[in-house]
Amino acid sequence: MPARKQLKKSNHKFPWARLPRERLLDVRICDLGLTLEDTPVMRRINRLYKELDKQGLQFRPHFWLSDEWFCPDHVPGISIPFYLAHPRLQKLEREFIMEVEGADYRWCMKLLRHETAHAIANAYRLVERKDWRNIFGNPNSTYHDAYSPKPYSKRYVINLPGWYAQSHPHEDWAETFAVWLTPNSDWPHRYADWPALKKLRYVDHLMNEIRQKQPAIRNKRTDHPVNRIRATLREYYDDKMRRYGIDHAVFFDIDLQRLFETSDEAPRAVKASHYIRGVQNPLMEIVQRWTGEYKYRINEVLHDMIKRCDELDLRAGKNHKNMFPEITSCLTMLVMSKLHSGGFNITR
Repeated sequence: MPARKQLKKSNHKFPWARLPRERLLDVRICDLGLTLEDTPVMRRINRLYKELDKQGLQFRPHFWLSDEWFCPDHVPGISIPFYLAHPRLQKLEREFIMEVEGADYRWCMKLLRHETAHAIANAYRLVERKDWRNIFGNPNSTYHDAYSPKPYSKRYVINLPGWYAQSHPHEDWAETFAVWLTPNSDWPHRYADWPALKKLRYVDHLMNEIRQKQPAIRNKRTDHPVNRIRATLREYYDDKMRRYGIDHAVFFDIDLQRLFETSDEAPRAVKASHYIRGVQNPLMEIVQRWTGEYKYRINEVLHDMIKRCDELDLRAGKNHKNMFPEITSCLTMLVMSKLHSGGFNITR
C-alpha cells in the first residue's frame, strides 16, 4: 500500500492525527488508542524473533507500548515508546526532541536487541550467576545519574551511541549480547584484538548453554502501559525536555574570539550567530556522529554558543566559508567536555 494511502487509513482510525498541534498536545496518552498491531515496530519485532530462532533460542520477550524503551526488573518483556506507533506522533517527537529514537529500521533493531538482553537476563536469572558477575561486574552497583565514557576503550563493545556499555554492568551485558545477536556482525574478527572479545565469547557460551532450556521466569507483566498513562502529550514533553536538559555550557570568551572577529575588527561582516544558524543542521550531524550524544542536547550547547556570540557581538569575518571545520571542532570539544565531566544525564 502506498505511503499516502497508509497515512489516510491511519488518520481515519485515529481522528486525533488530524488535530492541529496545540489541540493534539492536550490529548491524554491513554486516549490515543494505540496498539503495536500493524506498525513497523511489530514487523521489526517479528524480525527479532527470527534472529533469536536462528540462534536456536526458545526465549521470546513480550512487548507493550509505554512512554520509553525499557525492561522492568523481574519481567521478561520490553516496553516500546508510544510515539513509534503512529507517524503523527513521531513528527511531534521530532519537533520537541529533534530525533525519534528507534524510528528507522537499523536503530530500532539495535534497541530491540539491547532490551532483549535485559529481558533474557531476567527470564533466566543470569545476573545471579557467579560467572556472569566475574565477566560484567556487580549488577547491584549504583546507576549514577551521569557517567564519563572513555571513547577509545576496547574493553567494551559498541552498539548504541554514547558508549552506553560503559554506564553500568547491566548495560555492558546488554550491549555485548546485542552485538552477538546482530546478523553478520562478524564479532570474532571485528573485536579480535579487543579485551571485549572475552565478553562476547562468554555470551556465546552462555547462550549455547541455555539454548534449549525453558525460562525460570515467564510472566507477561507490563509496566506503565500506554492505556494507563493519563498525562497529556503536553505534560509528557514538558517532563521529557526537563529530563533531557543539561546545565548551560561554560564558554571561554577567548576561544570564541579566536574563532570569530569583534564588531570593531569587522563591522560589516555577517554576525557569528547568523553564520552558526546557517550551518546548524550539518554541524549537529557531525558532532552527533563523533560524540554519540542526543541532538537535543547538542542543540542546547549550540544555542548557548549562539547566545554568547551575540552578547560579545562577534562577527564571522571575511573567511567564514572556511570556518566550518573549526566550529565543528569547538562544538565537539564542548560536548565531549560535558560527557567527561558527567554533565549529561542518563535518560534510558
